Amino acid sequence: MFVWSKLSAVKWMDAWEERFCGNPNLVIEYLKGGKSIRIRLFCNTGKEAKAVVEQFGGSVRPMTGAEWNPPVAPPRPVKVRDILLLTAETRPQEIAAIQQNHPRRQIISIPPEMAFGTGDHATTSTCLRLLVDIARERKGSAWSVADLGTGTGVLAIAARKLGAGETFACDFDPFAVAAAGRNAIRNHTPEILTKKQDVLHWRPRNKGYTLVMANLFSSILIEAWPVIAKALAPGGDLIVSGILASQAWEVVTAAASNGLGFTRVITKGKWVSARGGHLADLIAAQA
Repeated sequence: MFVWSKLSAVKWMDAWEERFCGNPNLVIEYLKGGKSIRIRLFCNTGKEAKAVVEQFGGSVRPMTGAEWNPPVAPPRPVKVRDILLLTAETRPQEIAAIQQNHPRRQIISIPPEMAFGTGDHATTSTCLRLLVDIARERKGSAWSVADLGTGTGVLAIAARKLGAGETFACDFDPFAVAAAGRNAIRNHTPEILTKKQDVLHWRPRNKGYTLVMANLFSSILIEAWPVIAKALAPGGDLIVSGILASQAWEVVTAAASNGLGFTRVITKGKWVSARGGHLADLIAAQA
């Protein structure tokens, strides 16, 4: 195995935790003085470690046998409303047993990988709850989905299992795209179109999507609002997350300047998620 490591300021710890959320090979240490942290990611191959360096900088070295202890237990299953259950389990026999114990739930298998979105982080779990609500409201109608910054693909997979039609999922990180593709097949939703795409340079289809989900960092969201506004069909729903509470006002203000607004804002710990749509539609609905 190999160890990727990087020094960072403490203020960015939440961002690093979110980026590698669910990956049991991640270790974050406070350094003396408390102003800096060291992020370490234990990788199975040198190729995997090199890919992290290309994405985030840092350095790589071979691992010594004494510095790694495997996790004691796998991530706990995550239940969403009364309809979804996310598990890190990948063995078909075990998944079948989980399904037997939870016959009314859709089971989604998302193993921890070098991609964000196992369901246990505040941002992803809140997005999933909002997604369930929207799916129920749109039951019986045709609705399409764009999942921007898809990570493991969990939101796109959940959307398909909840009744979505055409589903597009993209991410800037090629390893996330590969993970999303594997997870789509694993969860019997191979029809999801996964693509490596920088959302800031994305040209969405003319008719837009009924639901746009964007679980992105605040700085990217602010830049991406013009693209997201074009991607969202008239009367469509918008779910956004990945927003630090300290940056929420700036993000919401930028959204408003692009004709987007929110009817529900949820704060969970340091993170903010929101549901909304085109301001014109929101105003018309209240008239």
